[in-house]
Amino acid sequence: MSVSYKHGEGVSECVGLLISILLRYPEVGSIHFDPQTHEIRLTFIISGDRKILQIAEKRQAILEALQTYHQLEIIKPQLCAVEEKQHDHYSMIDVKRDVDTLTKDEISLLMELIQIHFPYALIVDISEEMWAEDIQIQDEMIGHMLEGIKNGIVDNKLVAYREEGKVLVFNR
Repeated sequence: MSVSYKHGEGVSECVGLLISILLRYPEVGSIHFDPQTHEIRLTFIISGDRKILQIAEKRQAILEALQTYHQLEIIKPQLCAVEEKQHDHYSMIDVKRDVDTLTKDEISLLMELIQIHFPYALIVDISEEMWAEDIQIQDEMIGHMLEGIKNGIVDNKLVAYREEGKVLVFNR
């Protein structure tokens, strides 16, 4: 499996991973990857009053659910954090994980948890409806690329996000 730029040149597995996650999960607002710490940060945007939405309590519930998953799957993460940044009319929830122990199943679980806890407040960028086949292909690509970057060398810090229906990836 491979991902290519519009002009046909191949992209690194790390860039491909960020693209695939954003394509597969419209709930994700942005993704940051730091190659020095092997840390990935998924950011979700929640609109509305944080107290009414009980964001602090739900953030803690998401963290506890991820920790339970780690215990059940016998995963010892180097990093697992769920943080909140508050702004005027919205909040951002950052989920930080080390890519060395992250799995595609955990990413799927995280998306379910976010959807369950913020069904109406979550900002979702749905530019196109994905077909079941596309979802399965993206899931396979995420798993494949995630495994590839665990042992690979990535030189640049990367940030990826959506803008006007396109996925953009930049070196930081």
